[in-house]
Amino acid sequence: MPMLHIFWDDSHIWGLLAARAADSMELPYRLARGRDIAQGLFTRERPTLLLVPGGNARHKAESLGKAGIAAIRDYVRSGGLYLGFCGGAGLALTWETGLSSLGLCPWRRASFEDRLQHFMSGHLHVTLAPQRAPPTAPNADTGPAPPLALIPGNMPESPCLPVWWPGRFAPEPGGDITVLASYERPGDDFWLADLPIADLPADTFALWRDRYGLSLTPTFLAGQPCVIHGRYGRGSYILSYSHLETPDSPHANRWLAWLLRVLGGLYPASEIIPPWRPCAEEPLWDDPDLTLLDRLMEDLLQTGLKHGQLFYRADWLMGWRTGLPGANLNNIRAALSLIRSRAPTNRAKAYWREQRENLLAAAGLFSQGGIQYLLAERLAMTLARPLPSAVPASLLKMQRESLFGPPMRAGGVYREIIEALDWLAYWQLS
Repeated sequence: MPMLHIFWDDSHIWGLLAARAADSMELPYRLARGRDIAQGLFTRERPTLLLVPGGNARHKAESLGKAGIAAIRDYVRSGGLYLGFCGGAGLALTWETGLSSLGLCPWRRASFEDRLQHFMSGHLHVTLAPQRAPPTAPNADTGPAPPLALIPGNMPESPCLPVWWPGRFAPEPGGDITVLASYERPGDDFWLADLPIADLPADTFALWRDRYGLSLTPTFLAGQPCVIHGRYGRGSYILSYSHLETPDSPHANRWLAWLLRVLGGLYPASEIIPPWRPCAEEPLWDDPDLTLLDRLMEDLLQTGLKHGQLFYRADWLMGWRTGLPGANLNNIRAALSLIRSRAPTNRAKAYWREQRENLLAAAGLFSQGGIQYLLAERLAMTLARPLPSAVPASLLKMQRESLFGPPMRAGGVYREIIEALDWLAYWQLS
């Protein structure tokens, strides 16, 4: 039977979204950890398609190690199919230095002229490549569509696809690579950091450029590749900086369902991934200590919401003021929601018994320290003009790193919590 594998390590909220997409489409899947791939998982259970969600590409490579990287290369080279979103796309690119990447694609990741340009979230209109599939989707009776028909025929001319803090491709000459979609213009829900673009007057960015010398306009992406397709040995890959698994994103979900059909011979029961409202889900795992853990984390999140440091970006996602560790808080919130929304599996209950005491102690410290950190950041914001040095930046940095670790790498008490929650979610989904 065709089987989708979802690479789990260092995916956090993006792995949860991928699994939730597979569940809503009623697809058979399993979660694959780096150590299992390194130890021959694909030899024992060859996936029909390997889906690699977002997350930090370098951390994913570390979890795979040399043996895991070699195993994925061998899988694709021998006819396997790789679908990577955002960080999963970055993992498949060719890296210049440091830890080895998969190197399935000869392209590299491009840098941003200004780091702020990376802080993009929301939907962008894209321009699709000319190739289109027939309007009728393949199914189990008619069989798969032609292998190069990678864009569904029922897509609009300028679909709106979601991007969540994406990287950029750096195209290289040569190579059998097709650009399937290129960025065009922002959609109505597009934000740059904590600025809602649609709510700004049309000439705002030009005014800021002329008055302050700031170039913040999101048009720096226009015309650049968003989704690409290429071949590696007898296999192929789709790399997308758009998160096609985003809940309730019709154009993205339709394209994902189509790719699963034409690449993997999988036949989704639905082309739409339903909305996800974590706070509204009824908990099916009724454990008082797990409820306490949830409450500790909710106290921290509510502090950020009350003081304007966090805000709802979408039903399933909170936005955050620039500089705050909002991505980490989203990871915790999403993991706890999924864990509690399912009846506990035996492996999850066993792991929870082992980790309960340590995790509750860590969560208590993290919640209390996190609340104090957010309040200190709020005080610094209030005093930024009248008393700019009243709350030293070095002290805020020390508080943040003791709780969350350095930027772009999990550390502090957060690391202990998120690693345990990732395992709990893994056992719930397995």
